Amino acid sequence: MQGIDRLGWAAGFSFESYGLRLGVRVNDPSVLPRIVERLPPGWKPTRSSNPREIYSVFVGGAARAGVKRFHLVYQGPTRVSRTHDLDEAIEALESDLRLYVAMWANRRVFVHAGVVEWQGQAIVLPGPSYSGKSTLVDALVRAGARYYSDEYAVLDPRGRVHPYPAPLSLRVPGVAWPVRQSSSRSNSAPAKPLPVGLVAVSHYRPRACWRPQTLTPGQGILAMLANTVPARLKPKDSLVAIERALSHTRALKGFRGEADEAADRLLRALDAHPRPRANEGASA
Repeated sequence: MQGIDRLGWAAGFSFESYGLRLGVRVNDPSVLPRIVERLPPGWKPTRSSNPREIYSVFVGGAARAGVKRFHLVYQGPTRVSRTHDLDEAIEALESDLRLYVAMWANRRVFVHAGVVEWQGQAIVLPGPSYSGKSTLVDALVRAGARYYSDEYAVLDPRGRVHPYPAPLSLRVPGVAWPVRQSSSRSNSAPAKPLPVGLVAVSHYRPRACWRPQTLTPGQGILAMLANTVPARLKPKDSLVAIERALSHTRALKGFRGEADEAADRLLRALDAHPRPRANEGASA
């Protein structure tokens, strides 16, 4: 850490996200606005002088004729990114910050999943990156659902899903990074938690028709745990939140073809078998 401290930091700030206090420092203050745009959803500035973790962003660029210095990103003493592309460095910072918060958040369990709201209940789509979550979330929003997240289902101890209001991001062929959609496209969610009405584990297969199998309660819990970020760090909290989220909730699994067809079938599936309202619980 002492070597990083000698790189010459010119500016920095602290912020709080999901109960975690974090810091960011830079050698070039002009990059701060771009970093602030990429902080985790719901962050708040804080004056904490003792953050849990410090992220360091060293802006390189031209040093002398014919030589370019690397842009460097560190989480504490660990290097996260080393690249000549500043956009790539900032993307790496954003990704690592979000993962750090997802791992260590207080009183929240983060599950890799897309989430939309339909008729007052959440449809949760667990799955890893590149599994088509964002495409299916986009199709559900275009079909009338309300956007909650295309990255994480954020569960509280009662098993309810909270919004993770980062802009919906879709991958475009030939573009290195996902393209963020406007807030109107995302159909931004109200700031309230939802009971889980339906869990759907889907895998894209060209020309497939969405004919899923219904998972047993145990299979549904395992499908969620397989995508839960802090499952090993906080196994008890993770299991309790997921068990409560899936109580009286259907879990489906199958191959899907085009997202629009699957989205329509998912909305109709929740309409046909909504979660009993009596199990929603009170606000935490």
